[in-house]
Amino acid sequence: MNDNAWIRRFHREPDSRVTLVCFPHAGGSASFFYPVSDAMQSTLQVVALQYPGRQDRRLERPLTSIAELADQSYTALRPLMDRPLAFFGHSMGATLAFEVAVRMKRELGSGPVTLFASGRRAPSRHRTETVHQLDDDGIVAELKTLSGTDTRILGDLELLRMIMPAIRGDYIAAETYRYEPGPALDCPIVALTGDADPKVSLDEAQAWADHTTGGFELRVFGGGHFFLAQHQRAVINLISDQLLLLAL
Repeated sequence: MNDNAWIRRFHREPDSRVTLVCFPHAGGSASFFYPVSDAMQSTLQVVALQYPGRQDRRLERPLTSIAELADQSYTALRPLMDRPLAFFGHSMGATLAFEVAVRMKRELGSGPVTLFASGRRAPSRHRTETVHQLDDDGIVAELKTLSGTDTRILGDLELLRMIMPAIRGDYIAAETYRYEPGPALDCPIVALTGDADPKVSLDEAQAWADHTTGGFELRVFGGGHFFLAQHQRAVINLISDQLLLLAL
């Protein structure tokens, strides 16, 4: 079920007072969050963003900047902002969720009720990364290292050719992003990270605290960049516990 080109709604929970908006990682798609929607359908409304260039949007031009992704994501989500929203973003999606929250706060005076930032260093913590400059084989090798893409897809050359422009576009967006200092958010931020994630140190995850005046919590899980796959139930419980009182 689609609200518009950007929003995927796998289940409807009309009585939910809070909508959880999920922002996929680089190379990811809305369907990555189907299990979250399925697990929460009796308590929370869950929607996921579908970026251009993948799945049913595969013929569209991928966007190659976080600013452009954030502007268009905000516009797509604006009709949902008549009720409380919580944001969950993984990896690049966490940066994007932060930038949409910044726009929401600037335009409407209030942001999401909670921002869950998973598998990503704080926006103010920059690393020089050049995966987007590699050839296709180099990008596939990076994906295999992080284990974030279905191994069946990585072995299917035809499928890879189809989605590679979107993957490369996401890496360009994520790696060329530069944080522009501004007012801190006032919503709680919950940072989630794997203790063996090569992309995020504990210090870089802790630095999300600098981006809000609304309270901060760091949750560390065993595993690498895609610790979510190993700890799906624990992460879902964490989100539910944080939002349950708001959702009733």
